[in-house]
Amino acid sequence: MRTSKNITLMLIIACQLMIVLDASVMVTALPEIGRSLQLTTTNLTWVQNAYILAFGGLLLLGARLGDILGRKQVFMYGIALFTLSSLLVGLAQSSEFLLITRAIQGVAAAMATPSTLALLSVTFTEPKERSKAIALYSAVNGAGGSVGIILGGILTDLVSWRVGMFINVPIGIALLILSPRYLPKTEKASGRLDIYGALTSVIGMTSLVFGFIQASEKGWGANGTITPLIIGVILMALFILIESRVKQPITPLRLFANRDRTAGYLGRFLFVGGVFSMMYFMSQFLQIVLGFTSFEAGLVFVPMTAVQFGMMYVVPKLIGKFGNAKVLILGIIAAILGMSLLSRVSVDTHFFSGIIIPMIILGIGAGIVFIPFTTLGLKEVESRDAGAASGLVNVSHQIGGSVGLAILATVFGAVSQSSNPSKSEFANAVTASITGSALFLTSSLIVVVILLLLREKKSTTQSVLQTARAK
Repeated sequence: MRTSKNITLMLIIACQLMIVLDASVMVTALPEIGRSLQLTTTNLTWVQNAYILAFGGLLLLGARLGDILGRKQVFMYGIALFTLSSLLVGLAQSSEFLLITRAIQGVAAAMATPSTLALLSVTFTEPKERSKAIALYSAVNGAGGSVGIILGGILTDLVSWRVGMFINVPIGIALLILSPRYLPKTEKASGRLDIYGALTSVIGMTSLVFGFIQASEKGWGANGTITPLIIGVILMALFILIESRVKQPITPLRLFANRDRTAGYLGRFLFVGGVFSMMYFMSQFLQIVLGFTSFEAGLVFVPMTAVQFGMMYVVPKLIGKFGNAKVLILGIIAAILGMSLLSRVSVDTHFFSGIIIPMIILGIGAGIVFIPFTTLGLKEVESRDAGAASGLVNVSHQIGGSVGLAILATVFGAVSQSSNPSKSEFANAVTASITGSALFLTSSLIVVVILLLLREKKSTTQSVLQTARAK
């Protein structure tokens, strides 16, 4: 029995690691991909965004699909599609084919990912073993991004960036062979899929991101910029209207009625938008400006990642002593400090003091914030909305990275003003972009302070007044 459960856990962890890795495995390979497929720095953002937008945008629909068709079945459908699309990405000979297959990968990930945690909960029912399984699952979720950056660098240097996609194929086949035997079945629920809500949100968000990317290359006044931005705004407004009227929405708007949850979603969205964009631009800065190999660029992120995971052991104690809101604010302030120091990079930057130290400070801040953000996103959620709230935490994480990268790509394009900038021009554009990342983190801080800290002060004032009146 225990052996069967261990194999089930291994299958779930392998799936989640494969999907998380693919969100970052190409980051350190992007300069090589750009050279081989003739993509500019701003257009390279689509290698990430095609995957992340489809993944994040369809995540809630994937969760609902699992409820209706069964988690095990949807998990296997997702893995089969992910395996096939990974093979096609690795075989891509044109940028258009690469981006289309990356988007299909994102769709597959949105199908498989929601089922993993549900299958884990069904398998591990005893509280102690469930907590251990979830801890391992969470560790893989957090470590996967950094492992992907390093792995992508190694494979790009030693063989080819394509191998990062090809390794998914044997893993996916193994999952498909073992899953029917070891994964438990889950009950199916009746209901309908919110197709219109899913389509308007994904197409609307993609249109907005496309508009920002176009602005970096053609300018804000071009028809190719204005039209997709307008379409994106209209579709997102239509999405909100649909969600307010449909009986079974993929995003129940009542989740935003709680200010704590809103702070968790919006604050996380802005924070990830800043950090993910920094990783994208810093990886290219290290290779193009400082001359690092893909592997060396990946290793630069190791100290930041190590500190980030180290903080996860400290954060629960800090929250127990100072409270969720104050710890979250402390973490964001530390991240802003690290990002601000990092935004001063140039062609003459001293590696240790100008890059490593700021990234360690940023890692401390990032290590602090995600537990409080997750806690806020799930705070006081009704049982009927538990799945949607959990999904919305993941959506804000994925879409935040995509939108942040799209917006800051316009900053990069505006500063570099060239499809083939010199090292000095490239460094200046990266500096401006990372300054934008610092502004994203500052916006996250402002949101959290307004929605959490000021609310706490208001509650304290009301309590004092009520006490005074009672006397």
